[in-house]
Amino acid sequence: MATEKVLLVTIVNRGWGDRVLEASMKAGAEGGTIVFGRGLGIHEHQKILGICIEPEKEIMLSLIDRDRSEGIINEIIKVARLDKPGTGLAFTVPVDRVMGIVHSLEEKSEG
Repeated sequence: MATEKVLLVTIVNRGWGDRVLEASMKAGAEGGTIVFGRGLGIHEHQKILGICIEPEKEIMLSLIDRDRSEGIINEIIKVARLDKPGTGLAFTVPVDRVMGIVHSLEEKSEG
């Protein structure tokens, strides 16, 4: 089934995931999933006793309407300070098919 949805991926430092999720929902997202990961960016070279530390990350995944994506991303940029180096990144990925969002499909058929 073709949709007008995109996958919004936001990667931030550990501890910021809940703020990002709340900001995205405030701007119109219906929800999201936070997963944990490790990663290293150009601004994150940290060593302790000569051992390189890989900073922990929180990755928020949210399926959003394409026409709401700009507002949601702008809210995330503001809340997570993504306009500053080393704070994270956000991007969208086109979505061709979606299954399992029955509530969204029911709302469209009623409207």
